[in-house]
Amino acid sequence: MIRLQKFLSEAGICSRRKGEEYIREGLVRVNSRVVTELGTKVDPEKDSVEFDGKVIALKSEPIYIALNKPKGYVTSCSHPGEKIVLDLIDIPQRVYPIGRLDKDSTGLLILTNDGSLHHRLSHPSFDHEKEYDVTVSRPITDGSLRNIARGLPMMGSKTRPARIQRISSRRFRIILKEGRNRQIRRMVRKVGNHVTRLRRTRVSKIKLGKLAEGAWRNLTEKEKKELLSRLNS
Repeated sequence: MIRLQKFLSEAGICSRRKGEEYIREGLVRVNSRVVTELGTKVDPEKDSVEFDGKVIALKSEPIYIALNKPKGYVTSCSHPGEKIVLDLIDIPQRVYPIGRLDKDSTGLLILTNDGSLHHRLSHPSFDHEKEYDVTVSRPITDGSLRNIARGLPMMGSKTRPARIQRISSRRFRIILKEGRNRQIRRMVRKVGNHVTRLRRTRVSKIKLGKLAEGAWRNLTEKEKKELLSRLNS
């Protein structure tokens, strides 16, 4: 027997946290009965689970995808009235994104139906690197870049130190080991500038490479092995 939100996660519907929201909203049925109690457990071998009117089942084979997210898409399983990243993945299995890129940002996004990997890579205590290519509205000073690299006060605490490499007067590369909401945009505003383009180029050892915007690919065996090794590290 497993908790219903864990079942939704392992079935590739969404994260456990989002699953809790769906349960509370009455979108999940067990054996044809709406369930809103978060402590509900189900037997994957015997119980029939429906989400939003459709019967779902645990996935037998994990899927790992790299997507080059275009601007204008929301990183979400569901967002009425908006284009979501799942609209770009044309496979019958349900996958969901690890972490987020805001609507105006582009670049590498990892999607999977592997609930354990999703939880580990999304957890703030997991120190995997994320690399971004950033363009700002006007020339940014060396002092501003040093301040960003050292860390800035944000949402009640200081951001962790980052590695920064200047590319040009208005462009730089930054490597973070955390992912607060719109963190890079907020840090740039704190030093008196404005992000005009933000593209994620790497997550851990997975690189965006030459993947076209809006396109996706399955991770290579080497990439999958590297990601899965993190589960036991």
